[in-house]
Amino acid sequence: MTRKERAALACEELEKLYPDVECSLVYDKPYELMFATRLAAQCTDARVNIVTETLFKKYPTLEAFANADLEELEQDVKPCGFYHTKAKSLKEMAGQLIERFGGEVPQTMEELLSLSGVGRKTANLILGDVYGKPAVVTDTHCIRITGRLGLTDNKESAKVEKDLVKLLPPEISNHFCHQTVQFGRDICRARKPDCGNCPLNYFCRYYAKNSK
Repeated sequence: MTRKERAALACEELEKLYPDVECSLVYDKPYELMFATRLAAQCTDARVNIVTETLFKKYPTLEAFANADLEELEQDVKPCGFYHTKAKSLKEMAGQLIERFGGEVPQTMEELLSLSGVGRKTANLILGDVYGKPAVVTDTHCIRITGRLGLTDNKESAKVEKDLVKLLPPEISNHFCHQTVQFGRDICRARKPDCGNCPLNYFCRYYAKNSK
């Protein structure tokens, strides 16, 4: 079976399981998704949502973030971990969005990557979820699952992204990535994946190898 065929089967089966799945981070404004994604590094989305529920009320505008006292902002995001770096990023991103983009979140990969603390994962999430553009968000779940299914042999996020761009229909690539996140939480967990009850096991490389 070719990788293209495996990818087609993965898209088909995940669509059956999660036809309506969306990003689990809660936000109202485009920049809030960017900020929430920055906070989610090495932190669960569930915890980030708890923090941002209060954070976005305390700092309701980009100006509020840009003018925030850094030490106070650090305490506000402390439950998400790495709070010194993350608070600094939020404050800097807010200022950059105001000064360079008129308070709007940019719509190109190059411009998004120019912002403090924004990598390809965050940029792709913004492009896909906010602007509806083709995007491949290679978080840890996506990397693990596509590797197990045999869609990639790479572990590095950027390399996995390049592999998946070649395999996934652009119009569903972003949706596919959200599906892998939920699938990774429910079934294909990092430890003790539920392979026996997995509807994708009939073409899964990992299952074939470990069920012998």
